[in-house]
Amino acid sequence: MKRIVQFIIVCIAAMTVSAQEKKAFTLDDVIPGGSNYYNLTPKNLPGLKWWGDVCMKADVEDIRSLQPSNGKEQVILTLEEVNGLLEAQQLGKLHHLFNVSFPYVGKQAIVSTPTHRVLVDWEKKEVVWNQPIAPKAASQDWNKESRSLAYTIENNLFVTTADGQTRQVTHEPKGIVCGQSVHRQEFGIYKGTFWSPKGNLLAFYRMDETQVTDYPQVNTSTRIATLENDKYPMAGMTSHKVTVGVYAPATGKTVFLDAGDPTDRYFTNISWSPDERSVYVIELNRDQNHARLVRYNAATGAQEATLYEEKHAKYVEPQHPLTFLPWDDTKFIYQSQRDGYNHLYLFDTQAQVPAARWQTSAQCPESSFIEHVQVSALTQGDWLVQQVIGFCPARKELLIGSTEVSPLQTNIYRLNVATQQRVQIGAEDGTHQVQLSSSGTYLIDNFTSFNVPRSISLLPTNGKKGRVIFTATDPLQEQYNLPEITLGTLKAADGKTDLYYRLIKPVDFDPAQKYPAVIYVYGGPHAQLIHNKRFYDARGWDLYMAQQGYVMLTVDSRGSDNRGLAFENCTFRHLGEEEMKDQVKGVELLKSLPYVDGDRIGVHGWSFGGFMTTNLMLSYPDVFKVGVAGGPVIDWAYYEVMYGERYMDTPQSNPEGYDGSNLKRKAGQLKGRLEIIIGGEDPTCVPQHSYAFLRACIDAGTHPDFFVYPEGGHNMVGTDRVHLHEHITRYFEDHLK
Repeated sequence: MKRIVQFIIVCIAAMTVSAQEKKAFTLDDVIPGGSNYYNLTPKNLPGLKWWGDVCMKADVEDIRSLQPSNGKEQVILTLEEVNGLLEAQQLGKLHHLFNVSFPYVGKQAIVSTPTHRVLVDWEKKEVVWNQPIAPKAASQDWNKESRSLAYTIENNLFVTTADGQTRQVTHEPKGIVCGQSVHRQEFGIYKGTFWSPKGNLLAFYRMDETQVTDYPQVNTSTRIATLENDKYPMAGMTSHKVTVGVYAPATGKTVFLDAGDPTDRYFTNISWSPDERSVYVIELNRDQNHARLVRYNAATGAQEATLYEEKHAKYVEPQHPLTFLPWDDTKFIYQSQRDGYNHLYLFDTQAQVPAARWQTSAQCPESSFIEHVQVSALTQGDWLVQQVIGFCPARKELLIGSTEVSPLQTNIYRLNVATQQRVQIGAEDGTHQVQLSSSGTYLIDNFTSFNVPRSISLLPTNGKKGRVIFTATDPLQEQYNLPEITLGTLKAADGKTDLYYRLIKPVDFDPAQKYPAVIYVYGGPHAQLIHNKRFYDARGWDLYMAQQGYVMLTVDSRGSDNRGLAFENCTFRHLGEEEMKDQVKGVELLKSLPYVDGDRIGVHGWSFGGFMTTNLMLSYPDVFKVGVAGGPVIDWAYYEVMYGERYMDTPQSNPEGYDGSNLKRKAGQLKGRLEIIIGGEDPTCVPQHSYAFLRACIDAGTHPDFFVYPEGGHNMVGTDRVHLHEHITRYFEDHLK
């Protein structure tokens, strides 16, 4: 017994010494852009992808095939071999193989250099095809079936076909933009070209911005500062007009969809029918409260039918294109929040509804809809579908990611389309990012959680046991002294809704001390700051501030993401009000902790979080002593049309809401120390927000501080990002510590 006790004492002493030997970290260690940041993140396999049902491990020096059934690996191609083939035909050179793809059944891989897209046969060790890429080609969109490439140069659209022939599709003057994303990338829009399934036709956006007001950005890096205008439609002002064209490379002809007057309308989620005969568009009115799913004839542009309509008293927000069943071209999956959560609905295009009429959602009374074809729900419940991953056609199953286990994570399920039965695949813990093999038989499951730095598995989708192919430790945890991080819930200001919070205690925490506290906040739509990931998704700066002796708190307030429509839209027409009340509940939590100094509470956030930070400093001046607001919205009348009007309506229709959220009106209420930080050419929250606020503070006799990153955008990147967080830290050290 005595020996056991001695052994335990020795182990504890060794552990204590080990803990003491762990180092303090710097911002260079924990901020993206820092010189040591990527060395201290859990290792990954970024080049994993599928060739049919074979997993391919593309790395720097070689590509290896990995059989899911037995784990056998084989080198199929090396960087030296690829570069030898490329250089022999003067097609460029690669520095790594991470971006190689395997779109075909044959033993062939696509590699891309700055000048060419190249098809390499790894068995024959030869280049079998190549396609030139224009030097200034942007927004590249390649179709594997036709091997045609769509791209833009400046504001015009070009197509290069498989035989290397290039044609300029549009010849537009300044102010007309073709082939690029529109509607300021709202409504799930992230690109401007859409190939038909076989690549025979190309749908594309044409955006007329000639009526949109220019916002004057100033580039000060030139000898004399240069004017660089952004097209920026502010809330309530004239927006751009969008039309959708369909180009046929075989004939060189373009037709435009006959959608009528595009004024004050949004054209979203462009989808193709499998037979390439029809184009589907979800059209939304300017008020964003009435969506229509419309089918067009791809050959003539004629409008053929309206299949579905949806209204909501606040807003409808379509974000996903249609997904057709691979075993039935007449049926597709539509995503909607009409029942309060994003769910999947199966549409049968061949089953017309003879007496289509408006219906009210039982689960969400503010929603109503008309089904012009037969519709059945595939998923239901107080959780939401986050992504449609793909299909297993042999079993007629759909693979989805959802919040069914928890809104803090993404779990994977196989869903039987006929019975709607769901079966979970993979671990219940954590957040899963997956890739589906071509037949839907296997998943690459890249999984992380608070307790698991990284685990990558090959999982059969039939539920059988998979194979772990990679695990990683966390170098930051192994080498550095980190703070304690806990997760909890508190009640929102409505007294009934549970909110998640993340609390970080100072490194080397002493319960007898009184620590200052900082709330890191966002609070707005389409963002969630707490997930079951590494450190519960705490940023490096949060950890660093804990090392500097601060208690760090984050609360995902009402208005944020992944909790359903009612949770988000309770802020409608009055952004900031409910969200601030919930953040004050976080303050109450902090003040209840015996180790927090309630007189030293600060707040920091960026973008919507910058708006929240400024608003909290002005609305609760006796609560918050110090704030740092990055890229803040100050007046929603200065913000862009799509986002601003969705959540606030127009300034003309909601003057009370805009007035209440206008932080210039509160400039005289500033008591504590507030610093505003912006990028000098921010195209999202334009500098006018902050300049106008400074003017209001001068007029009111208050004194915020101000810092600008010249020529910076909405977010700082690279070494500027490290400098930014050094600057933020100094401000709290100077005024809150």
